[in-house]
Amino acid sequence: MALQKTVKIKNRKAKFEYEILDTYVAGIVLAGTEIKAIREGKASIAEGFCEFNDRDELFVVNMTIQEYSHASSFSHNPKSERKLLLNRNELKKLSKEVRTSGLTIIPLLLFTNERGLAKLQIALCRGKREFDKRDSIKERDSKRNLSRIKKAFNN
Repeated sequence: MALQKTVKIKNRKAKFEYEILDTYVAGIVLAGTEIKAIREGKASIAEGFCEFNDRDELFVVNMTIQEYSHASSFSHNPKSERKLLLNRNELKKLSKEVRTSGLTIIPLLLFTNERGLAKLQIALCRGKREFDKRDSIKERDSKRNLSRIKKAFNN
């Protein structure tokens, strides 16, 4: 598989499972084979989440980056924790929100910028309850029905 110019790997379940309060864009500390695998599109953030360690550094956990196909025997661990790079003020704000409000931080989008660096869009979220999810389903279905009616009307 050829390396892609731009990569956008989305977490499709995030908007359904969580109420998004605030978003940030963070850099990721990666090994050489990890960035090459991301450029091949062999990564998943669907079951990933972010947590702080004891030194108030933010790490993404459960993000899967498959092994690079052309790597030698020295490849990376696909499920390892990866450090996120944010400025100090953003880290302090996120840490305070997570500790006091019981909110969670999840990855929304893994992408490469114009310089080829991997970035992760993360969101400060609150988990949705069952009735909130039902409202989301109703809203999505009504939009779909409305678009079908418009399409039939225009033809």
